[in-house]
Amino acid sequence: MYYNAVEDAKNEINEIIMKALGNLVSEGKIPAEPLPPFSVSVPADNAHGDFSANAALVCAKALKTNPRALGELLKDAIELNGTPFGKAELAGPGFLNFFLGDNWYSSVVKNTLELGADYGKTNLGKGKRILVEFVSANPTGPMHIGNARGGAIGDCLASLLEEAGYKADREFYINDAGNQVAKFGNSLDLRYMQLCSEQGQALISEISDNETLCREIFSRTVSDTEETTADKNDPFYMPNDVYLGADIIAHAKNYYDKFGGKALSEKSAEERKKALVDYALPINEQILEDDLLKYRIKYDNWFKESSLHESGAVAEVINHLKNGGHTYEKDGALWLRATDFGGEQDFVLVRSNGFPTYIVPDIAYHYNKLVTRNYDKAIDVLGADHHGYVKRMRICLQAMGIDEKRLDVVICQMVMLVSDGKPVKLSKRSGKAITLATLLDEVPIDNARFFFNLRDANTHLDFDLDLAVEESSKNPVFYVQYAHARICRVLEKQAEDGAVYNGQPISYTADEEKALVRKIAEYPELINEAATEYSPFKLTKYVYELAQIFHKFYDSCGIKDAKTEVKLSRLALCKAAKTVIKNVLTLLKIEAPEKM
Repeated sequence: MYYNAVEDAKNEINEIIMKALGNLVSEGKIPAEPLPPFSVSVPADNAHGDFSANAALVCAKALKTNPRALGELLKDAIELNGTPFGKAELAGPGFLNFFLGDNWYSSVVKNTLELGADYGKTNLGKGKRILVEFVSANPTGPMHIGNARGGAIGDCLASLLEEAGYKADREFYINDAGNQVAKFGNSLDLRYMQLCSEQGQALISEISDNETLCREIFSRTVSDTEETTADKNDPFYMPNDVYLGADIIAHAKNYYDKFGGKALSEKSAEERKKALVDYALPINEQILEDDLLKYRIKYDNWFKESSLHESGAVAEVINHLKNGGHTYEKDGALWLRATDFGGEQDFVLVRSNGFPTYIVPDIAYHYNKLVTRNYDKAIDVLGADHHGYVKRMRICLQAMGIDEKRLDVVICQMVMLVSDGKPVKLSKRSGKAITLATLLDEVPIDNARFFFNLRDANTHLDFDLDLAVEESSKNPVFYVQYAHARICRVLEKQAEDGAVYNGQPISYTADEEKALVRKIAEYPELINEAATEYSPFKLTKYVYELAQIFHKFYDSCGIKDAKTEVKLSRLALCKAAKTVIKNVLTLLKIEAPEKM
């Protein structure tokens, strides 16, 4: 069962006006002419009505009259008996404003309580299948703060789409092939050879603790920079085209502890690199999964790039584009005729050395999503540096014969961690660079997920570490959770005194009561709007505003000493508000505490 009081009211107003127009035609007061569609909206200020229709303004020209005169005719012809509306007024140049009757408010509360955890669900998506791919961090190192934001947004977006009636699956694309893995192998190999060297062996014999040893080697590392020329004869020299993180040293040391120096003497350089990658990459992939599970993100599927190469899907893409006449050879490389599809310039698909560029397996991956697995739509949640990539991918889809509108992209802008108003890069606890894992050591998971959804994805976000851990009304997460806990306490206390709402008659007359009911009624409409715009941040904005309105209602409308009918009505309203707060927090995968 779906219930959307706002949508139902808009539809009813549409029918009321259409019926009035029909009556005016039959009475000969207006001519029978085709009329343009009109809209019904919710005014920003409900003093001007709970709903407003622009029918008189948009239909007046077709009926050869002025909007105000048509509005007067419509107002007199409107019949409100048996509808949720108490009255209708004409305002301004011809707006028809409708005011809700008392029964509507009690109906919203009753339906909210009846539906419970299902309140807010809609059928917007009609079961269409959507694949939401997000985070997809390279498995060559820990996840950064941008991944943390993309994770919270992508996961909540999938939940939002499910609430709106879509079948949404979550997927992580593992980049376990290509240049980054080759770079990973080179990095591991260099660190492994350092450990096997005379200087490395001396350090190993001197320092027994692996973490301390890794820090020591990291501190002694020299590498090429733009400003200086590093000593390439230094035993701990690393070129600048490899990964320099301490995690690489740790992997190499763990491999050394397990296999010793055999790989140096018994394997070729390529065999050694492969062995190191085969050892370290699955460990990193497991760390990614574990960290994301801690972050309350569970994927439906982990898709490996390597599977596209092994299955021949990458080669098939190249052949498909060749056979379609969309490629040409130049300077020994294979180029895509991107300009045939609106691109500013053509680009390389296969380098002169025979290796595909990064875009080719990505084409194969999107072909797999939209054709092989036949998802109705693919949504990619990507970082701020992917604007150019998105345009290229759309061109590639067109060249593959796929409607590029079946791909939607959410771009997540940069995140800056701040404390005391200043940028922060290191964890207070560990002194290490802040990754997703270190962030969750310092900020509660509830707070992190809420804060990363406080702004639209395409907006730069300053993440205030101090505010995120503050337990006060200044912290939006605390404020919302406190509203839920406060309602639980009110209901518990009243139940102890024998006051429990169990379906008794209810009614609402106070402005603060009606304001809270109207906000509760907005929720299903909000779900549709947020799902259409791929904007989970609308959930945090909505639930914060709902908490504000509840607190105002609670401070203005007494419960303890109210008359029985008023008390039960307000308890029912409290339960409805509690239901909606919990439903929103559940979508965000944030706890709704009963005590604080």
